[in-house]
Amino acid sequence: MLIKKAAGLRHSDVTPRHVYLNRRRFLAALPAAGAAFGVPWAGAAMKLGPLAKSPFSTDEKITPFEAVSHYNNYYEFGTSKEQPAEAAKTLRTSPWSVAVEGAVAKPKVFDLDALMKMAPLEERIYRHRCVEAWSIVVPWIGFPLNALIKEVEPTSKAKYVAFQSLYDPKQMPLGRSAGIALPYVEGLRMDEAMHPLALLGFGMYGEVLPNQNGAPVRLIVPWKYGFKSIKSIVKIKLTDRQPPCTWNITAADEYGFYSNVNPKRDHPRWSQAREQRLGEDVISMRPTLMFNGYEGEVAKLYEGMDLMRNY
Repeated sequence: MLIKKAAGLRHSDVTPRHVYLNRRRFLAALPAAGAAFGVPWAGAAMKLGPLAKSPFSTDEKITPFEAVSHYNNYYEFGTSKEQPAEAAKTLRTSPWSVAVEGAVAKPKVFDLDALMKMAPLEERIYRHRCVEAWSIVVPWIGFPLNALIKEVEPTSKAKYVAFQSLYDPKQMPLGRSAGIALPYVEGLRMDEAMHPLALLGFGMYGEVLPNQNGAPVRLIVPWKYGFKSIKSIVKIKLTDRQPPCTWNITAADEYGFYSNVNPKRDHPRWSQAREQRLGEDVISMRPTLMFNGYEGEVAKLYEGMDLMRNY
C-alpha cells in the first residue's frame, strides 16, 4: 500500500517540546489570542494550563504539528487526507453541547465550558496507529473519559458507551459524497471507556483542537486504530447493547467492533505488521506493537478473548 508522505517534512521539522510549551505560554498571555487564530471558542485556550503531568505519556519523538493537522481522516470534510484541513474551516464550534444520556441516573447536556471544567486537564503524549499503516505521536490535552461517565452515574444496565459526531450538511457539504452513513458513530465496552488511558480531548500541542482534528471535543483511545477515536462529539449514550460503529457497518469484514491494534490480524487488503511514522521516510517503517505499545496497560481487558475473531 502506498503511504503518502506529508510534503516537505524532514526530521528537523519535528516540533520540539520547548516550542509547543512556549506556544501555550504565549497563548495564555494573550487574552485576544482566540480571535487572532480564528477559533470561535478559543477563549477556552486561556484555560488549558497549567497542566498536570501524566505518567501515561510516551517519550517518543513527537510528530510535527503540521503533519498531524494536515493529514487527516475526516470524511465529513472530504475523503482525501489533505481536504479536511481546508474544508473544515466551515465547522462552527461555538456554541457547542454534548448530551450524555441512556443508562445513567443523571442525564445531562453539557456546554463546552462545563465539560472542560469537569476534571483537571492533562497533557498526554500518546502514540497512535492508523489502520492504513501509518502512525503518529501527539501531545493531547484532555482528561480521562471516566470522569464524565462517573459524573452522570451509570446504572447497572450500562455495558457499553456509544458516541455520535456532529453531522450538519450545511457545514459539511462534502459529507454527502463521503461514501459512509453519517452521522459518524462509535462505541466502546464499558470497561474500555472507564480505562484511564481513554481520553476526552480538547487540545493538542498546547492549543485548542484544530477543526480538522476533531474540535471542539473528541475521543482518544490510543490502543485502538485511529478511526475509533471519534471527532466532534455531540452525544454520548450508555447502553446495555453493543452500539453500531460506522466502519463496522460499512465493511464488517475489514473493521471490527474492538479494532484493537493487533499486528497479527491483517486487514484483508494489506498487512498490519509494520507501520510508517508520519513525517519519516518509508524506509524507516517499524514493527507494529501489540495494542499499539499499551499492552501492559490494557491486555487484561481482553483476557480469554480470541483477538483474531474479536478484531
